[in-house]
Amino acid sequence: MKNYLFQDRTKDGKTRKELRFTICVSGAAAGKTVTESAEKAEQIGAQIAKRGHILTTGATVGLPYHAAKGAHAEGGMIIGYSPAVSLREHLRKYRLPYEYFSFINFTGLQYVGRNLYLVQSSDAVITVGGRFGSLHEFASAVEAGKPCGVLLGSGGAADVIPALIQQLDTNMQRYVVYDTDPKKLVDKIEAILQEDLEDVRAQFAHRDQFWFVEKSQTRRG
Repeated sequence: MKNYLFQDRTKDGKTRKELRFTICVSGAAAGKTVTESAEKAEQIGAQIAKRGHILTTGATVGLPYHAAKGAHAEGGMIIGYSPAVSLREHLRKYRLPYEYFSFINFTGLQYVGRNLYLVQSSDAVITVGGRFGSLHEFASAVEAGKPCGVLLGSGGAADVIPALIQQLDTNMQRYVVYDTDPKKLVDKIEAILQEDLEDVRAQFAHRDQFWFVEKSQTRRG
């Protein structure tokens, strides 16, 4: 899902069209980091929703679930990418939640395939806590050139990523931003995405969305 939807945002008395981004929150489904960082995950989800962006998760329990909860409390849009092929399988085989989601995409790709689909369907990925699944999503995002945010101090994968990058490939550092504060981390990710797609925003902000239809009709006439 790579839809760049617009929203009107007012700043300093001026209104301009801004892009809405799909931002994935990746984190552990269980374990120590869920207990310790649940509130931080909710704050990140809430911050994504407050800015009018779309939260994407693996439609799972744990920290992604808390992020969905936080976004839902702010009236945000939440899209879950399930490893299951149907709602029945989602609930009965995988035992995953359905609350808080605006929509669930039943990928049928199991966990590994779901992870890749989720990352490719998101504009950026934020890692909170996490285990091997979160590390897989982070590595996939970095390899795909996606902006990645890492919430330091949230435990698990998030706290080992800086050392891994230094050890494995420092060139990948250009895709990653860090912070210990959920709000500041979302600020950084949003700023990167806005800068990267400013040319797209400027183009569509001054052009009717159906310009190509009118042009083709003129040619036929």
